[in-house]
Amino acid sequence: MNSFRRSGLLAVTLPGLLLLAACGSNQSAEQSTTTAPAADSTQTKSATMPTSASFGKTPDGTEVQLFTLTNKQGAKAAITNYGGTLVSLMMPDKDGKMGDVVLGFDDVNGYAGPAFRKANPYIGALIGRYGNRIKNGKFTIDGKAYQVGVNNGPNSLHGGKVGYDQKIWEAQPGTSADGQSLTLKYLSKDGEEGYPGNLQVTVVYTLTDSNALRIDYTATTDKTTPVNLTNHAYFNLSHGVSKDVLNHEVTLPADRYTVVDATLIPTGELKPVKGTPFDFTTPHAIGERIAQVPGGYDHNWALNGSGEGQHAAATVYDPASGRTMEVTTDQPGIQFYTGNFLDGSLKGKGGTVYGLHGGFCLETQHFPDSPNQPKFPSTILKPGETLHSTSVYTFGVRK
Repeated sequence: MNSFRRSGLLAVTLPGLLLLAACGSNQSAEQSTTTAPAADSTQTKSATMPTSASFGKTPDGTEVQLFTLTNKQGAKAAITNYGGTLVSLMMPDKDGKMGDVVLGFDDVNGYAGPAFRKANPYIGALIGRYGNRIKNGKFTIDGKAYQVGVNNGPNSLHGGKVGYDQKIWEAQPGTSADGQSLTLKYLSKDGEEGYPGNLQVTVVYTLTDSNALRIDYTATTDKTTPVNLTNHAYFNLSHGVSKDVLNHEVTLPADRYTVVDATLIPTGELKPVKGTPFDFTTPHAIGERIAQVPGGYDHNWALNGSGEGQHAAATVYDPASGRTMEVTTDQPGIQFYTGNFLDGSLKGKGGTVYGLHGGFCLETQHFPDSPNQPKFPSTILKPGETLHSTSVYTFGVRK
């Protein structure tokens, strides 16, 4: 099995706040699976609990909740059980002023209403069963062919027509020694969007006192199935100072990226970034070379530290606010996306218009179309195995 380790943990931790790859088919570059149980998040609880409030009703009348996690420094993370979506993330700037560093909406209608569903930019949502793209929505496991939902030209994107971003997750607020947390659970039934197996997914958001947002993923299945879980938050560290993120400076510790065709499906080639606009091994502003990339950045980078447990995945610095974000993960890849399809048709929190390059995504992940690319780290999860993955987004400031 190429992309899962049978012991160990897939983790992404942020020293300040990090978000979401490395190639190879050996065990050291694989996703983490184990038969051991997940860590108990109820241990050493603190005195305070996250708060909850109504976030409105979906078009079919289902009431959803918004849960707010707070740490000792006053940072806050607000998450709704609709899509397991990160709605807001309040972090200090270089002057100590709190600001919301993620795109989002004021109530659930912003995510479930017709305008959002037509554009479907997946803002802030948990993504599954398979994050990113699968060519033609087809793959074969043990000689059996499967067809999953096609919703992105000829391909399947982020789980198909109705992915985890549109599901109501079971939610349980709590605390641990690391900080306030929210545990979300969803049972993806056998045949949902064409995928085999009943997949039980648990995702835990934890806001630490070091201004890190940790996301822990766990999954088990009763049939062999591909799995690629991630979060699709859009970041803008300037908090309203700039309407786009082109001045944000990004570093990606990756010497190679996956070359894609016109429909953003990998060709199978892992190309060196050196001498190309994909070279972020040293800091570059997003807008510095984006014009050299038709359509903007929407590619998977193969992280250098893959197979070494938690490793650096990205660093971002916003000169306007002084905020920094560091991403760590145990995943082999990261999708860097620059909001190329934001067109101003959506108005977010406080009436903010989300236009072109209004936010960027750093999605820790396995590679796109891995079920059809035997040389890529495998995303196959089998019965009796448990997938563990952790990503951490850590925020800080540079004065």
